Amino acid sequence: MRVQDVYVNGIGVFLPEPVSIESAVRQGFYPAEDVERYGWTGCTIAGDISAPEMALRAARDAIEHSGRDPHSLDLLVYTDCWHQGPDGWQPQAYLQHHLVGGDLLAIELRHGCNGTFSALEIAASYLAVDPGREAALIVASDNFGTPLLDRWNPGPGFVAADAAAALVISKRPGFAKLLSVGSITIPDVEEIHRCGEPLFPPGATTGRVVDFTARLEAFRTKLFADGTGMEAAAAFHEKTQECVERTLAEAGIQLDDVKKVVITNSSQDEAEVEFMGVLGLPLSMSTWDYGRTIGHMGAGDHTISLRYLLQSGQVGPGDHVLMIGTAPGLTYSCAVLRILEGFDA
Repeated sequence: MRVQDVYVNGIGVFLPEPVSIESAVRQGFYPAEDVERYGWTGCTIAGDISAPEMALRAARDAIEHSGRDPHSLDLLVYTDCWHQGPDGWQPQAYLQHHLVGGDLLAIELRHGCNGTFSALEIAASYLAVDPGREAALIVASDNFGTPLLDRWNPGPGFVAADAAAALVISKRPGFAKLLSVGSITIPDVEEIHRCGEPLFPPGATTGRVVDFTARLEAFRTKLFADGTGMEAAAAFHEKTQECVERTLAEAGIQLDDVKKVVITNSSQDEAEVEFMGVLGLPLSMSTWDYGRTIGHMGAGDHTISLRYLLQSGQVGPGDHVLMIGTAPGLTYSCAVLRILEGFDA
């Protein structure tokens, strides 16, 4: 989707201190043989700080950075991947209660690790259709430290980290401009994140521990038994390239114009092959070297890594940033930002 006149005015992060991978190995949480194989050096752990409380802190940070009155917002999109609190309750209400008030549309969005991309697309569209709408708050937050998930071994090649990240976007010029955003889905492989388990009753209601490794192995066995494994891999590669090319074209730039690529925090092999390999770009152009120090934070990865690029001076006025990510579905998402000003937070 080509975006017209939508800017990033504020960015906020709540990032707990990372626990080192060496500490996890010493405590028997992480296999020593996987340290070099996957490249992780740390994982942020929030302890008993709830995801909504982390979201509130990140949102306050973003709103303060934007210089806006929190009650002037027109939309709140709260995106997450894991359980947020008591069943039957929704976490965006917590931010309405403690920060932004009730006079705006507030929704919870579940689009996996690509939730921030979807939130950007929804928020930009919501602001565009009504001249009276000015600004939106996008928040992503998760605390994975619960009995039904082993944060150090939730699936092949990644560790599940706790954090929250927030963006304030509006029609008022800011330090970055959103040029385009969009997603593409490969529904033929939606089973990859559920294979081998029943749809009902949901595992969370029966005490079943999440095991993405077992699901992936079951899916691979099924694919290659059917003889469709190569077709699925080719479809993923084709669709990801299509999404990148479309999003760059909508932004009016070429891949050569991109200064940095913000990717999902992932293992080194996934970063090299599934993210940067699709683009034909070196790993050094990505945010992998930072992401490996903090872990994979669900839908918050890209906002957190964007702030890191800005604070460290790796991108500045005139630079273009390409953000790419994958999520269950299977979805692949992209966004392009142009940095307009120096970063002061």
